[in-house]
Amino acid sequence: MTHSADMIEGAPLIKPSTTDHPLYDSVVEACRSVFDPEIPVNIYDLGLVYTIDISPENEVEILMTLTAPGCPVAGEMPGWVADAVEPIAGVKQVNVGMTFDPPWGMEMMSDEARLELGFM
Repeated sequence: MTHSADMIEGAPLIKPSTTDHPLYDSVVEACRSVFDPEIPVNIYDLGLVYTIDISPENEVEILMTLTAPGCPVAGEMPGWVADAVEPIAGVKQVNVGMTFDPPWGMEMMSDEARLELGFM
């Protein structure tokens, strides 16, 4: 449920991931196997994966973004992510959604990604 207290400057916070689910780490690893074609860093460390939500029935909902709305692979990347996550043992179903709210920014990258790209 979203209450107005959960909003920052009118934008919804990124929904938290279900990090305590037994499949969570496997899903993260699968996301790390998908790379942004323009940047040699995986989408997870780039901060493009906003939410990994796994239901008790092992249905995985992933909400992700792109470094730029005009990204040439915008239509393909959710499929790449779904293809990476679906083979994981125990995963019942995968849905990958795309959002540009909040827009991606370099501050969302992991320290490893910043180091890799020479930002640190």
